[in-house]
Amino acid sequence: MNKIIVVGSSNTDMVIKSGKLPAPGETILGGEFFMNAGGKGANQAVAAARLGGKTVFVCKVGTDIFGDQALQQFDKEGIDTSFVFTDPILPSGVALINVDAKGENSITVASGANSTLSENELDKASLIFEAEDLLLIQLETPLETVIHTIKNAAAKGLKIVLNPAPATNLPEEIFQYLFAITPNETEAEILTGISVTDENSAQKAAEILMQKGVENVVITLGSKGAYLKNENFSGIISTEKVDALDTTAAGDCFSGAFCVGVLEGKTIENAVKFACQAASISVTRMGAQASIPYRNELNS
Repeated sequence: MNKIIVVGSSNTDMVIKSGKLPAPGETILGGEFFMNAGGKGANQAVAAARLGGKTVFVCKVGTDIFGDQALQQFDKEGIDTSFVFTDPILPSGVALINVDAKGENSITVASGANSTLSENELDKASLIFEAEDLLLIQLETPLETVIHTIKNAAAKGLKIVLNPAPATNLPEEIFQYLFAITPNETEAEILTGISVTDENSAQKAAEILMQKGVENVVITLGSKGAYLKNENFSGIISTEKVDALDTTAAGDCFSGAFCVGVLEGKTIENAVKFACQAASISVTRMGAQASIPYRNELNS
């Protein structure tokens, strides 16, 4: 069975849900506090594992209680943690998240050990890379490590899916290696210069990314679903309308689910539909990893 290798960040999310997001200098009382396992990489690894993918997670944590708890959670989810590295000095990553009554959020991250995940460590992990495996990677670890890993994976014949978040400009050479890219509207605009507001603008942004060399462009559109463009399909794949409580990790859930669909041999359109369904369930729940559904919830 081919595996999904997720390379990325592991954080502990400290979440406060309140009526609105605070303005600069403003204090809001009466919020509810939650502490959850998070980090874009960890969220995507958990999503892939819960939805049926054979998952390996490569990350870096500190020698602290947050790192210990993360490892325990990964083991509980059935994720291979053979290549979870430890930083002897820096703490594990932490994210402070504010969520408003509509489910929108603002997030500040202290990367900690995530910021020292190195090319050398990824070279060790790449010993298990096999042709037809799938690499899922994001941008919460050092960019030079991300680029090195993508090139290494491409040389070994892996399908590479990049979730380009947090948004940043990327070197042009990277796009040619990508089987798929999964930006949201904001990230798509940063990568292409096109403000994505509707299907027409999503198409223009997707065309630019395909011209750069990406095989499948999937722009997530929140409650509208996702825009997919490749050689055979162009259009919005809609999602079920739900009442959102918390959109934290919805994009991570989508990316993990999409990769499971691809490895299971679904068409790209059906992999996107599968991912939309998983993400639509996740936004009805509070938290990052806590909100990610299991496979039987989608089947039902």
